[in-house]
Amino acid sequence: MRLRKTISLVAVAGMMAGCTSTGGVRQPSGPETVAPEKALVLPPPGGPSIVSVVERKRGNGVEQTVSLFTSSSVPGQNFLKIQFFGASGANPGMGNAGFSMINESAIAREMAHAAPGVPMATSATFLQNAYGPFGYASGRSRAGDACIFAWQQIRSSAAANTQARNFGMIQLRLRLCDARASERQLVGVVYGYTISGTFDGVIWNPYGTPPPADAALGRTGDPIYPDEGGYRASPMPIGYEPAQGAAPLPAPIGPRVPLPGEAPQTSAAPEAAGTPLVQSARAIGVTVPSPDCIGDAAMTAVCRR
Repeated sequence: MRLRKTISLVAVAGMMAGCTSTGGVRQPSGPETVAPEKALVLPPPGGPSIVSVVERKRGNGVEQTVSLFTSSSVPGQNFLKIQFFGASGANPGMGNAGFSMINESAIAREMAHAAPGVPMATSATFLQNAYGPFGYASGRSRAGDACIFAWQQIRSSAAANTQARNFGMIQLRLRLCDARASERQLVGVVYGYTISGTFDGVIWNPYGTPPPADAALGRTGDPIYPDEGGYRASPMPIGYEPAQGAAPLPAPIGPRVPLPGEAPQTSAAPEAAGTPLVQSARAIGVTVPSPDCIGDAAMTAVCRR
């Protein structure tokens, strides 16, 4: 009897819960499109422009794929992909993103998937942008399109991690193919992109402790010069002299009319090479006629004096 009453109470509770349900539709959590201004990494000024941004939140960070304008016959879309690893538990229920250190075989697989059919060669030159070292591979398609695939990992040093901070990490990938650009122009995008996203809390800072300022700054006896190659280059010369062979001032055109009361000027001009200068002087004067000598009266003898 008691069991029968318990079952009845459970059934009633279930019916009441069904009646109070809103019946709303919930979309499963997954990738979503966000506005371009919400991109965690931005291409440099001048392009390539952002087409769309797809974001996926994880239990230990955030991933974004920033699709870029593409002008190429190579299959696929130009993109900037960024992954923030850290902040454990920031997005519960979303699953953690697995990550591994950058290695050659993994990069080769990513490269083949990003630019299929394009033979790529990895650059052996050490390169570094504002965020640290990066690597890239380049190649050309059969149609002659230039392609690069670049990768970068940003994290603090192991010594900084032992101080219970600076645990975050950022990984970036860039795929660029263009029918009219050179390899150097494409690599310039790696130097120009800006990471706008940040971790919430200094414990996840992926950049480590900022380096100290140069000891020469503000110190007496260490002048700093505005040379293009950097400060503290070759000393600047003290003082200056006018440049040799400066152009002479232009010669005046025509005779100068003296001011009232000023003595008449003389003009001198060489007659020929090896002959002395001949000076000539001519008085220049201005006569103002009398009011009685205007019109027909100007021809009278009095007025003609």
